[in-house]
Amino acid sequence: MAYEVEAPKYVRLAQTIQRRIEDGTYAPGTRVPSENQLVQAFGMSRPTVVRALELLKRDGWLESRQGFGTIVRGRPAVAEQKSRRGREALERDESQTPGRLVAVDRVPVPVRVASVLGLPKRAEVLMRRFLVEEEGEAVELVSSYFPAGLVDGTELGSSEPLGAGVREHLEGRKKVRFDHVTERVSARLPDAGEAELLGLPDGVPVLSVLVIGFDASGQALQVSDVLLPADRQELEDTYRLN
Repeated sequence: MAYEVEAPKYVRLAQTIQRRIEDGTYAPGTRVPSENQLVQAFGMSRPTVVRALELLKRDGWLESRQGFGTIVRGRPAVAEQKSRRGREALERDESQTPGRLVAVDRVPVPVRVASVLGLPKRAEVLMRRFLVEEEGEAVELVSSYFPAGLVDGTELGSSEPLGAGVREHLEGRKKVRFDHVTERVSARLPDAGEAELLGLPDGVPVLSVLVIGFDASGQALQVSDVLLPADRQELEDTYRLN
């Protein structure tokens, strides 16, 4: 059984506000809603709201200006680096990536993927699973899921590695356009098949980066579950103390 660790409430709230900044709901240079308004709008406690705002200020999305309140700065440059996993999942050329395509199959949609794609629980989706390797060692397992209607007329169902990134392939074949990506990070234990492919001993968890590619209307076009062995990851973040 796989277990997920849900992000704290203040982190989830910060992610929601961040998405509203990215989609223009909270435009750069404008004030974000007050703490009281955010408490009422999201049904969260004031301490949760305060922590979420502080997190966004720390990461450069917001800033406090005396006499003006909390102002939207926009998307910080460092955020481009943090979305690397999402961009790679959409743009990786399988034919040029060290590793191998381990599965291409129509499978019942996983629960967490169904909710994102807006599909019923028993619907089928196409899954492409690619194992990324470095110097013969498995470093990343990417399982990408596509709605059945998006697969027709494409090479996504082929058992051969794609000669272009999924984004380029879909935009060329289906006349869709990817607009933005959301990443949801959690930790869980891998299932037996995932652990075997990643070469993990029993009890070693993985970091799961759920990458969701959307069009401009907010429709999810692709969901990729990027699994990283937790015992081989080192995360570092540097920021100023004001």
